[in-house]
Amino acid sequence: MEPILKADSINVYYGSIHAIKDVSFEVFDGEIVTLIGANGAGKSTTLNTVAGLLRSKTGSVTFMGEPIEKTAAFKIPAKGLALVPEGRRVFLQMTVEENLEMGAYTQPNSTIAQSLADVYERFPRLRERRGQIAGTLSGGEQQMLAMGRALMSHPKLMMLDEPSMGLAPILVDQIFAIIQELHKSGTTILLVEQNAQAALSVANRGYVLENGRIVTTGTGDELLSSPAIKRAYLGG
Repeated sequence: MEPILKADSINVYYGSIHAIKDVSFEVFDGEIVTLIGANGAGKSTTLNTVAGLLRSKTGSVTFMGEPIEKTAAFKIPAKGLALVPEGRRVFLQMTVEENLEMGAYTQPNSTIAQSLADVYERFPRLRERRGQIAGTLSGGEQQMLAMGRALMSHPKLMMLDEPSMGLAPILVDQIFAIIQELHKSGTTILLVEQNAQAALSVANRGYVLENGRIVTTGTGDELLSSPAIKRAYLGG
C-alpha cells in the first residue's frame, strides 16, 4: 500500500541554520501519526514544509501520489491537505462563521451550507458562537474554530500543529477526544505535539525528532513504553 503522504530526505534552512536534516517519514490512509520532540526540534518546520509554507533544499514531498514540494501553499488545501497552524491563527476580527467560510475557499459555493452544518454538529460550541467575533473566544474555542475551519476544505489528511498549546488540562482532554473522533470518522491525521504522552496515546505510529533529525520511530505503544522516550519526554 502506498502512503497518502511521503516526505523523502527533506532539508530546510533558516539562513545558515540547518533546521531539518534529511527527514523522511510517511503517513498511511487512516492513521494518526505524530511527530514528537523538544522545543526547537523541527516539528513545526516539518509541517510547514509539507504545507508549502517553507521550501526544502532537497528531496521530495508526495501527497496522494503527486509531488507537492513546489506547489504554492494556497493551492495545497484544494488537494485535500489541511494545516491547523500552531497558535490557531484564526481571523480575530471576523465572526466564527466568517472564519469557517474562509476555510471553504477551495470548495463550490453550493457545498458550504452543508459543510457549516457538519462543523456545527461536530462543534456545538461554535454553533452557539457563530456570530461572535473570533478574537473574543477562549483559547479552547479558538482551537475548535481552527479545526473546524480546516474541516471546511474536506481534507483527506489534516495536519495539527501543537493543538494543546496553552490550554488547560481539561481542554487538552477535550481536544484530544475530538482528534480521536475525527480519526474514527475517516480523517487521516499528522499531529505535532509537545505533550508526548497525549500524542502517543492516540497515535498509531510516531517519529521522534531531535535537532532536526528523526532519531526514533515506532508504534505509539512502543514509544510510550520505551525507557529512553520516557526519560526524555514523559517525565519517566
